[in-house]
Amino acid sequence: MYGKGRIIPALIIFIGLMTAPMWYGSGDASKLPNPEKPKGYTECVEDTQYMRTSHMKVLNDWRDDILREGGARVATTANGTEYVRSLQNGCMKCHNNREKFCGECHKYASVNPYCWDCHLQPKEAM
Repeated sequence: MYGKGRIIPALIIFIGLMTAPMWYGSGDASKLPNPEKPKGYTECVEDTQYMRTSHMKVLNDWRDDILREGGARVATTANGTEYVRSLQNGCMKCHNNREKFCGECHKYASVNPYCWDCHLQPKEAM
């Protein structure tokens, strides 16, 4: 076969370049974000791990229940604390810094939530 002396080194270089991104980041694990807790934080409407994984489900369930089913706007946690079921009037009372609380995790997960298409942004984030 002609050019054997060039093809094999070219293939090795090509495979090396194509797999370089995998080798470059192979030993590094991304640091999980540690969002800033709100001042005076006592408890959230659900436990922390559930809210990390399912906060959009909670918000969508609230929306569906309140707007479509006529459900109550005020609810109670398992410990008996009352809260307002609302992104702006409930969640954002404590988690009022969008960039430091929401933004860190959303950047890490590479998601672009559509919350602010309808809702007003908190004053600090504007």
